[in-house]
Amino acid sequence: MAIPLPLTSYSPISTSSSISPTSFVSLTPRNRNIFSDQNVTRRVLITCSSSLNNGSTPESMNGSGLNGQSSFPGMPSFDGTSNPPVKWRRVLLKVSGEALAGDEKQNIDPKVTMSIAREVAAVTRLGIEVAIVVGGGNIFRGSTWAGCSGLDRSSADYIGMMATVMNAIFLQATMESIGIPTRVQTAFRMSEVAEPYIRRRAIRHLEKGRVVIFAAGTGNPFFTTDTAAALRCAEINAEVVLKATNVDGVFDDDPKRNPNARLLESLTYQEVTSKDLSVMDMTAITLCQENNIPVVVFNLSEPGNIAKAIKGERVGTLIGGTWNSTITAT
Repeated sequence: MAIPLPLTSYSPISTSSSISPTSFVSLTPRNRNIFSDQNVTRRVLITCSSSLNNGSTPESMNGSGLNGQSSFPGMPSFDGTSNPPVKWRRVLLKVSGEALAGDEKQNIDPKVTMSIAREVAAVTRLGIEVAIVVGGGNIFRGSTWAGCSGLDRSSADYIGMMATVMNAIFLQATMESIGIPTRVQTAFRMSEVAEPYIRRRAIRHLEKGRVVIFAAGTGNPFFTTDTAAALRCAEINAEVVLKATNVDGVFDDDPKRNPNARLLESLTYQEVTSKDLSVMDMTAITLCQENNIPVVVFNLSEPGNIAKAIKGERVGTLIGGTWNSTITAT
């Protein structure tokens, strides 16, 4: 049942004022005697826009704030709608370089990056915080080129790290083209094109509703981007690693050789290591296990799978967790 609020008064804000387009203004009740046992000062969201003069209504008037979320955390919108339950509130999405290549006719397929951007946009509107780690195998894979023409492994890995930066900048441009505020942070300084990785700054970006793309792996040779995903997930206190691949999940046998191979809906970390399943490298799996980070392996090419994985719906294979628990998104 809706409870009527006491009348409040405020001074109108002229459009020529220096106040920002969206500002919080304190309102004081006309009659403080209305509140017998407490002194209350209210805060409301005032949106200053010239569009109000022509009769249009800002999005915040229906109780929805930034990105379509309720302006009042923990409460549904004024129109009676509420966000669906979700399993995780902060996630890390790992996208391999090969997945970005799409049909492999070119290094990066714009259709793939746009598909990723649109699905990430859909879940950020639910208040879910999304960080992304990108690989670079579509451009250069250090482990493959090491030893060629005298190229040592460390130098080859550094070239691979720069390839991930190229993918990250491309993905950032795609996301911002559809209105998703995005930041790229690199493990080593490339200040002309991206921010350096700073843990507290990355977390603050996420809290403000921005997508953060981590590039250049861990910044060290001999470590894969899977390990970088597990490491960044632990550092920013994300709740899950979502590994987007070109297969539907983890199977009990190679589905290319055995058409009767069965998709495994859930696995433990011990099963992955004991059966030597090629899900992630052992360093990444061990890091996830030690920090109790579940891993979801799913097919990137299936439309809607990214949004389903981020929202915690059953998709692919879940490692080190259960599908049961959910929380309510606000």
